[in-house]
Amino acid sequence: MSEAKATKGRNHGMTLTDHTTGKSYELPVLKGTLGPSVIDVRKLYGDTGHFTYDPGYTSTGSCESKITYIDGDNGILLYRGYPIQELAEHSDFLETCYLLLYGELPNAQTKAKFVNDITYHTMLHEQIHFFFRGFRRDSHPMAVMCGVVGALSAFYHDSTDISNPHHRMVASYRLIAKMPTIAAAAFKYTLGQPAVYPRNNLNYAENFIHMMFSNPCEEYKMSPVLAKAMDRILILHADHEQNASTSTVRMAGSSGANPFACIAAGIASLWGPAHGGANEAVITMLQQIGSKDKISEFVRRAKDPKDNFRLMGFGHRVYKNYDPRAKVMQQTCHEVLEELGVKDPLLDLAKELEHIALSDDYFVQRKLYPNVDFYSGIIFKAMGIPASMFTALFAVARTVGWVAQWIEMIEDPAQKIGRPRQLFTGEVERPYVPMQKRK
Repeated sequence: MSEAKATKGRNHGMTLTDHTTGKSYELPVLKGTLGPSVIDVRKLYGDTGHFTYDPGYTSTGSCESKITYIDGDNGILLYRGYPIQELAEHSDFLETCYLLLYGELPNAQTKAKFVNDITYHTMLHEQIHFFFRGFRRDSHPMAVMCGVVGALSAFYHDSTDISNPHHRMVASYRLIAKMPTIAAAAFKYTLGQPAVYPRNNLNYAENFIHMMFSNPCEEYKMSPVLAKAMDRILILHADHEQNASTSTVRMAGSSGANPFACIAAGIASLWGPAHGGANEAVITMLQQIGSKDKISEFVRRAKDPKDNFRLMGFGHRVYKNYDPRAKVMQQTCHEVLEELGVKDPLLDLAKELEHIALSDDYFVQRKLYPNVDFYSGIIFKAMGIPASMFTALFAVARTVGWVAQWIEMIEDPAQKIGRPRQLFTGEVERPYVPMQKRK
């Protein structure tokens, strides 16, 4: 349809005219509660014999969702209608989990039961600890998490029937509860230290920190500032609409795969440096810069269109304005650095780079503000968390978003198995040539 023209039609539709044949086709336009309307092309191929072409699906609505809304132009992120800034300030992670799963904030009684249910699912089946021993000690924590989470379906047969609402709920609770235990165990394994069992007297963030940093030889003293910072980080990363890993979870789930396999697929997608590995890339960049006296050189390189160097942790693919999560993370970052009083040249370098990015006209005019990955990388570095664990912490936070999106997909009557189309540009049909006749 090389000479097609789309115009607004009546009755909330678009009229598509093929100038080659002279035929016109009415495409329905669906309007959501927020954001741009979408053109319904589900019958396009049947009516016209043509597909749409959208590499990366950046202009395609792949599903209908009620969970998370992003307005990148205006720097807005809503979980079930609630601004992320308000949740980070007033809520806690498990309350936010309940909101994402069920659509409403819980009352005191409902929240207490939910917290209790999650807390008493945090332990792993004891045989899973033997599973860790099959990995090399220098394995990347994300590699371990992919394997262990994928194997959960071999241990929890009583929650893999995706058609059973109770099974879906139990599997969801187990994944949210056990992910910190798995991530912390993967961390401990790389250190050659024993895995720390979860404690039911600690909240979600405190428990995660305790499992990562405590050891059997002494009592671990919990810092309320660090626990609050971790809780905020988990809230800010809990969901982010139809990103690569969430779309992967939905795609895997559309085939009817069990929830543990779907979340393992999400972890694998998140591992990519263009997605969940961005905060790890921030630390790598700071190490590359090395010292504050070299910042001006690297800033100059970042401004040079002929230089491939890019400042990691600045700007965002979705947010064309300031990342709303970064504002909360900036405050949290400064609180953590003050609490710890860490003397680290990389952290001093990061603060200087932040100052330049917020005041330099080049960055301000292009809205290349420090994003959530910039600040989270600095926080994790200050807390003594190695860069290899950054994406694993991201996976812990994002599990609830993946689970909520997976449940919504399963319960959507319009859901079908994912099957993208393609624009084929390979060889046309040709006859097989026997070996002796080939040149």
